[in-house]
Amino acid sequence: MPRKARVRSKSGIYHIILRGANRQEIFHDEEDSMRFLQTIEKYKAKSEMNIFAWCLMSNHVHLLIKEGNENISITMKRIGVSFVSYYNWKYRTIGHLFQDRFKSENVETKQYLLTVTRYIHQNPVKAGIVGRVVEWKWSSCLCYYDKDYFPNHLLDKDFILGMFSVDRKTTKERFRLLMRNEIMINV
Repeated sequence: MPRKARVRSKSGIYHIILRGANRQEIFHDEEDSMRFLQTIEKYKAKSEMNIFAWCLMSNHVHLLIKEGNENISITMKRIGVSFVSYYNWKYRTIGHLFQDRFKSENVETKQYLLTVTRYIHQNPVKAGIVGRVVEWKWSSCLCYYDKDYFPNHLLDKDFILGMFSVDRKTTKERFRLLMRNEIMINV
């Protein structure tokens, strides 16, 4: 039976989830995580997509992406194939790394966009790995807090921050409150 076609997002924005096959680890060390982010950076440039959030967990990935000049399925296939090639070479394995196709949810409203941004950044907290979002190195939350460890041009944060205020200081404070669940999402 053929698989169901993805429903295209009217906004072009998607919450993408990639899971390791059989819940296996995808990232064993910092080199793996950096390589994945570099792979995203490479295909961001080629596809002209926007990256609004990411979070790398040991066995899955969350991305918040706005489609660029090609279908999101093509971009994600390029990212997946490239990273799996690296992974199989490094760990001398063959075959699949990711479980099935990537999962995607359409993000059609500003309210849901902020909800997903918070959800992605809170993933390590909800998993009990860290106590606060700012403690997780492998998420874009640090970039929103201006504590970049990866080139700032990977993240397109102005779109999200612009939803809070035109004043930069107010914007950052409201974003922090959102990440701590201290304000409601009203857009």
